[in-house]
Amino acid sequence: MKLFTYDHQEKLKLGVQTEKGFLAIADTQQKGSLPEVPTDIMEVINGGTKALEQLGDFIQQAEQNNATVYLDEDAIAWGPCVTQPQKIICVGLNYRRHADETNAPYPETPILFNKFNNTLAGHKEEIPVPEVTDKLDYEVELGVVIGQKTKNSSEEDALSKVFGYFTANDLSARDLQMRTPQWLLGKTCDKFSPIGPVVVTADEIKDPQNLTLKTVVNGEVRQNSNTSDMIFTIKEIVSYISKHMTLEPGDLILTGTPEGVVLGAPEAEQVYLQPGDTVDIEIEHVGSLSNTFIKERA
Repeated sequence: MKLFTYDHQEKLKLGVQTEKGFLAIADTQQKGSLPEVPTDIMEVINGGTKALEQLGDFIQQAEQNNATVYLDEDAIAWGPCVTQPQKIICVGLNYRRHADETNAPYPETPILFNKFNNTLAGHKEEIPVPEVTDKLDYEVELGVVIGQKTKNSSEEDALSKVFGYFTANDLSARDLQMRTPQWLLGKTCDKFSPIGPVVVTADEIKDPQNLTLKTVVNGEVRQNSNTSDMIFTIKEIVSYISKHMTLEPGDLILTGTPEGVVLGAPEAEQVYLQPGDTVDIEIEHVGSLSNTFIKERA
C-alpha cells in the first residue's frame, strides 16, 4: 500500500495511492457513509497490520459502492509522508563509493546523527536556502519507517519491525556541517528533510538492498547508484540502533547517501544548490520526490 498526506485547510490528511488514483480517505468515508478507519498517517503506523487491513477493506468497499473521492494529482498540496516522528535518526558515510569520493575510511560501526521535525517537508514543497550557508548539498536516501516498538532486535528479526519505506533528501549545509565535529548544525535547518511523496509498506519492497537511487539537478544526473553499495544493511542498522535506544512506531531512519554529492567533487568543480534550482530524486519501487529551492524570506 502507498500512503501519503496532503494539506487541506492547514490540516494534513491521509490519502492512499491506488491503481485508480489518489484516494482521499476522510472525504470518501463521508461520501459513502463507510465504516470508520484511521484518517491520520500516524494512526495507521501505530495500528500496524490491523489498520492496513481495515484500510484495504475500506477501499474495496468504497470502490464497489462508487463512493470514492480522488484528488487531482496536479493540485495536491503534498505533506511529508510521515508527519510526527518521535525520532529522526540518520546514518552517515554508509555507502562505499560515497566514502571513497570523500576520502573517508569505511566506518566500523554506523555513524549516527539526528534531525528534528522542523526539517520535514513534502513533495513539490519549496525549500528556502538559508542565508547562513553557501554550500547546500543534496543527498538521496532510502528512508525507513519503524512500525513496532523495538528494543534489542536481532538482525534476523529487524526487517519485521519496519512499517515501510520512503524517498528522502538529506539536505546538508556542508560549511555548517564541518564547522564543528558535530554535524547537527548543517543538517537541521528548516525543511532540510523533504520526504515522500508516499510511504510504501514493507510488503511491497521485496529486497530493500537492491534498489536503484538517482538524483537529478536541473535535468543533470548527479547520483545514480544502488542500495547494494551500503556498508551497513537496513537490518544491521535497525538492530544496531535498537540496542542503544528504543525505537517507536513512526520513528524515521535515513540510511545514507551514495556517491555523487557536491562535496565529493574536486573543489574547483563543486557547484552547490542555489535559489531557482530543482532537485528530483528517485528510488526504485519507492517513489520520486521533487523540490525547488528559493531564497530564504526575511
